[in-house]
Order: sequence, then structure tokens, then C-alpha cells
Amino acid sequence: MKKYNLIIVSLLLVCSVMAVAQNVSKVWVPDLGNGTYKNPVLYADYSDPDVCRVGNDYYMVASSFACIPGLPILHSNDLVNWTIIGYALQKMEPEERFNTMQHGNGVWAPSIRFHNKEFYIYFGDPDAGIYMTKATDPAGSWSPLTLVKAGKGLIDSCPFWDEDGKAFVVHGFAGSRAGMKTVLGIFEMTPDGTKALTESRLVFDGHPVNTTVEGPKFYKRNGYYYIFCPAGGVKPGWQLALRSKNVYGPYEEKRVLAQGKSDINGPHQGAWVDTPDGKQDWFLHFQDLYAYGRAVLLQPMKWVNDWPVMGIDPENTGCGTPVSTYKKPNVGKTYPVATPAESDEFNSQTLGLQWQWHANSNPLWAFCAGDKGYLRLFAWQLIGEAKNLWDAPNLLLQKFPAPFFSATTKLTFTPMVKGERAGLVIMGMNYASLTIENSENGFTLNQITCLKADKGSPEKVNASIPLTQSTVFLRVEIRESKTVNKEKINEPKALCTFSYSIDGKVFIPIGESFTAREGLWIGAKVGLYCSRPKALNDSGYADVDWFRVDGVK
Repeated sequence: MKKYNLIIVSLLLVCSVMAVAQNVSKVWVPDLGNGTYKNPVLYADYSDPDVCRVGNDYYMVASSFACIPGLPILHSNDLVNWTIIGYALQKMEPEERFNTMQHGNGVWAPSIRFHNKEFYIYFGDPDAGIYMTKATDPAGSWSPLTLVKAGKGLIDSCPFWDEDGKAFVVHGFAGSRAGMKTVLGIFEMTPDGTKALTESRLVFDGHPVNTTVEGPKFYKRNGYYYIFCPAGGVKPGWQLALRSKNVYGPYEEKRVLAQGKSDINGPHQGAWVDTPDGKQDWFLHFQDLYAYGRAVLLQPMKWVNDWPVMGIDPENTGCGTPVSTYKKPNVGKTYPVATPAESDEFNSQTLGLQWQWHANSNPLWAFCAGDKGYLRLFAWQLIGEAKNLWDAPNLLLQKFPAPFFSATTKLTFTPMVKGERAGLVIMGMNYASLTIENSENGFTLNQITCLKADKGSPEKVNASIPLTQSTVFLRVEIRESKTVNKEKINEPKALCTFSYSIDGKVFIPIGESFTAREGLWIGAKVGLYCSRPKALNDSGYADVDWFRVDGVK
């Protein structure tokens, strides 16, 4: 009967995944087509990834902080070709708080597990505690959030169900809220995973060598309890493995992955999975690429004397270094090349899965007129004490998908009052935009930058030209330029240049070049917006015909 139930579950999962259209990027494909792959397998900001395997299917979840929809769910059959299949979180709670901008707050370092025929996701909100949501179909609807353990500073949670039926959660502590970090705690919860039964008990102290221990993942193998966790900080850090014969320790510690002589700094926080036949082990983690966000990398892994060794270890030190290219996992067959969606023709009645708002969404912000082939963005005002677009929740954005790419959109602007505007934006703590505005002199096209936007700085108009029509094509091109920073780490700079076109054929450069800057805990993003100077009883709008991501020369 158990085998029959597993077959039914697998068939349901296959059907739900097949419903998501396959996509192949024009700018980054990790599958090299010859049995090998290149890292990152996701050159996009899927921070703090965790992965579980169910049969032949792998499911990934990542941090989303305050962006909505949140808790992205990605699927793969070979750990190299990934697609977005949905989100577990449609609103962040409490709604009244997350309806406004909450930079860096919300969903921190989730984990995903399959237990008792259900998928469970746990995450820490540093201001509220540890939440759980669950589903039978990872591409479908997830349950309302359950607060498993309330507490300020509880983050980076991962559940574990032992053979005797007992259930536990390992987690970290946010120093900014808890008053301390670099320690890990474990508490027992009810077997159904809904409520903490005990207080957290500290099981590992990283002081003074393994500072900033965080992002723990909980496993059991050969009688050992394992906690995989990064230490040393996001960019300069390393990966630890802890093991013990007792769930509460004491835990031995070992460094098992570090930058070494590779170009991959700070291999940080991820997931151990195996192949369906159990013969290969793999580890997925992230690397912080500054404005490009926290990209996901795949490392081979092996067990030596009941310790994991990640990456390659030619000198048999027990601590591996990351690979930039490697042979693909042997999962028993070859799967089609697939990547997360980027371009959008807006021919659907719902937003594409690549898009997120910067806060809990308002249904009045956008109308998906898929039957007419466009997305209508309604102009909306800044709220509260917002001084610029940094605190505008109605930004429709997606992640940077590659080191080199362009984003082009065609939009038609129909304003209602003076001061309304719409355009293409590169968003981070600094931002830049190419914006059509309904000014006192009619339509104008402005190229704008805002440096130190997170500090409330005003925008600067670098170039402005009059327009005689309301339909315009806007483009930004992003090119990577690497420099070595003060930490002696290669820092990729994302250099952005803007251009526009009246006919969609000839593009004319405009304004100044711009170096993108990441947001708070997230990479820079590219996307669309439409705004008005103040609240009214109606709104102008921009009809976006399409948004296309391509390569650059």
C-alpha cells in the first residue's frame, strides 16, 4: 500500500510540474549540452536555497524577504535544469505591516521537506518567530501560515522527523533582534509540525573561530545527526558540518567546503540531496554576487569516514573547493534543457511567475488583460514617509538572470493628471529608470538616477527629451565588469546603459551609465512601474505590450 500511495503522489507531482511551460533562457543556460554543466546553475538571486527530493523530482525553496508572492518553488529532475513552478506565500503576515515596504524583513532562509505525503516549508521571520506552511502539491495552494514558535530573532529554521516519530527544529539567531548570534538551537515540536513543545536548547557555539554560524540544515545518516551550516560571513565564509550521536549533541565540527584557490568566494548555506538510486550525493549552495544577488551553485559531494566532503578535494584534506564546471548528476536519464522564465508577452490572465511586487500586492495596481495581449499598470502614489521609489511597494520586478543581458519593453502611456509617469527601472539601494512622464510641457522621456535611495535621496534627471507619441520602446543593457574590492574578493559590477526607440527598430542612447547596487539582502532587480503624485479617485495607466530579455553584444 505504501508503494501504491507513493506512485499516486509521484503521478500528481509530475502532472502539476508538466503544467508549467518549459523555458530556455537567451542569456544563461547552465546545461552545456555535452553531459556537463557550469556554475551557477541559477544565475539569479535565489538566496538561502534548500532542496528536497521526492522520487525523481527535486524541489527548491529560497528566501523572499518581503517580496510577494514569496517563497518561490522551483523544480528540477537533474539539479541543473530548473523552472519556477509557483509560490507558497501569496501574502506576508501581518498584512497591515507588510502592505508597506519592509526591506530585509519577512522570509529568512526557508527549508523544504517531504514528510507523511506532504511538503513542509519552515522559515524564520526575525521579528515574529518560526512559521510553517504545507501542501500536497508543491505547484498548488499552500496552507495558511502557522506560527510554530513565537520569538524575536529566531531565524533559519529546518525541521527533522526522527525514526521514533519525534520532531525537531534547528535554527539560528539574528543578532540584530536576539542580541546574539553565532549559536544554534534545537527545540522539539509536535509530530504534526505545528507547535513547539520545548524551549530552544543551544547545541553549538561558533565563538570565536566559526563566527556568524547560521542557516542550519538538519539530517540523519548512519546513526549520526548532522547539521550543515555556513560560518564566517556570507562573502568570505565557509561551510561546516556538525555531527553527533545525540540530537542535542555534543556536536563535532569540521570545515567541509571553502573557497580555496577557486574564484567562488563564500560558498554558503545550502542543501544535501542524493540521486534517485542513492549512488551520488550533491550539495547546492549560494554565492553572493553583489548587485547580481545570491546565485545558486551545484557541487559534487562524497562521504569520507562519515563526514561530507563538498566540491573537489584533490589533496584529500577533507575540505573541498567549489567547481566551476563538472559532469552532470547521473539521474538515470537525460532531461530537456530548461531555465526560469524571464521574458513575458503578457498573454495570460495572471502575472508570470518571474514577477514579484516589492510588498504585499494591491489588486488595483495591475490588470492582466491577457485576452488583449497586454498588462495594464495603474498609476499609484507613494505612501507614508516614502521619498522616492525605494519605498514604492507597487514596483513589478524580476531578478537579474545573467552577467550580461538586456531588457526591452514596449509600453503605451495613458495618464490622467500631470505628474503621472511610467517606465523601466533598475532597482536597488541605488536605482535608475527610463521614464515617460506627463509633464507641464506634454510627454517627456527622462533618464533618472537616484544614488543612496535607501537614505531618502532625491532623484536626478540626467537627460530629458520631448515625445510626440504615447507609445515608446525602452531598453536597458547590463554588462558585468569585475574588480577586486578591499576584501580581495572579485566583485562583479553591473554596468547599465539606457536607450529608447520610437519604432522598435532604431534605439537611441540616452542619459548616463549607471552601476547597479543590490537591495537589502537581495540583488538588484529589473522591471516596471507606474506612479502618480498623489492619491486620487481614479488613475492613469500604462499598457505594457511585452517585456523581453535578450543578450547584449
